[in-house]
Amino acid sequence: MTNTRTTKTRTTTSRTTTLRIAFAFALPGSMLLVPLACNAQSRAQAQQNVQQQQTQNQLQQSQQQQQLHQGVSDNAKAPNANNPQATQQSDQADQARQQQERAQQQNMVRDADAAQNQPASARSS
Repeated sequence: MTNTRTTKTRTTTSRTTTLRIAFAFALPGSMLLVPLACNAQSRAQAQQNVQQQQTQNQLQQSQQQQQLHQGVSDNAKAPNANNPQATQQSDQADQARQQQERAQQQNMVRDADAAQNQPASARSS
């Protein structure tokens, strides 16, 4: 009984190995190219997802900093509420800071979009 099972297992294993070898020779490279292509595509997609998340995190951090700056600025204006010249100077400084922060955010998004739209070969180098 034991000999029969051992023989069947060896025969099955032998046939499977033979089929794998025959398939590999019949379609050279096909067994390797498909998984490698899938892996490269998956890696590129994962890298793209990470970059998008990093950009979103940076934008969120930038917005939080803007809110913090605005709160500090509002608190600093309170003592000068009756002084129109000081209020005007503070408002101008706020506007300049806000414009600069907006430009930085736009550059961040533009850079992320440019990196995302590059061919995969340019990204990896």
